[in-house]
Amino acid sequence: MAKKILVLEDETSIRSFVVINLRRAGYDPIEAGTGAEAFEQLRQNPDTQIALLDIMLPDTDGFEVCRKIRASDSQIGIIMLSAKAQDVDKITGLMTGADDYITKPFNSVELIARIDALVRRSGASAVVDPGEVSQGPFRLNTRNRTLEKNGERVKLTQVEYSIIKMFMDNPGKALSRDDILATVWGRDYYGEVKIADVNIRRLRLKIEDDPTNPTFITTVWGYGYKWGL
Repeated sequence: MAKKILVLEDETSIRSFVVINLRRAGYDPIEAGTGAEAFEQLRQNPDTQIALLDIMLPDTDGFEVCRKIRASDSQIGIIMLSAKAQDVDKITGLMTGADDYITKPFNSVELIARIDALVRRSGASAVVDPGEVSQGPFRLNTRNRTLEKNGERVKLTQVEYSIIKMFMDNPGKALSRDDILATVWGRDYYGEVKIADVNIRRLRLKIEDDPTNPTFITTVWGYGYKWGL
């Protein structure tokens, strides 16, 4: 069965372009032109795997739609679409819970590659990897892809889970940003290194006692990050 993808875009020509290319790639796109329509489509299609969210919308903005989706669903993959290229928009989108960001105009090859990468990550949960990894106050359940800190569940997105698992599989090892991108986003990832930094910043907000002075995910200046307890 084709995987469902929500396309929230108020410009009909762009939405049609995206929908045509998604169908050619074997996906099942569902369309929305407003935030309200998007929430209704998600209500009717709870098995939607990916949401493509435009930022500029007639009734709200994509950041708010992203926040609301993420508040109720940590598993769905989210890619922000915007004509804006400013770093602040990219960071805002990622900090509200998006997994990736693509700037218009984009070509169909790049868009489908980004979507394929997100689908591969979300599908990784189907791979049976029984067991748990316990380190310090953390317990990672690799069967149901969950994390607990001091016995309390930490709500993670699929990307955040992939990052924390990578760190816990490599305790004390300095991992470069390129290592993180290759492991979590895939070696054919088209995007920027910055996406790793912003997702790790978001993860620190969830797991660190003091995110401004992290002790679990520490920065290796000029290189990347290290997991240490």
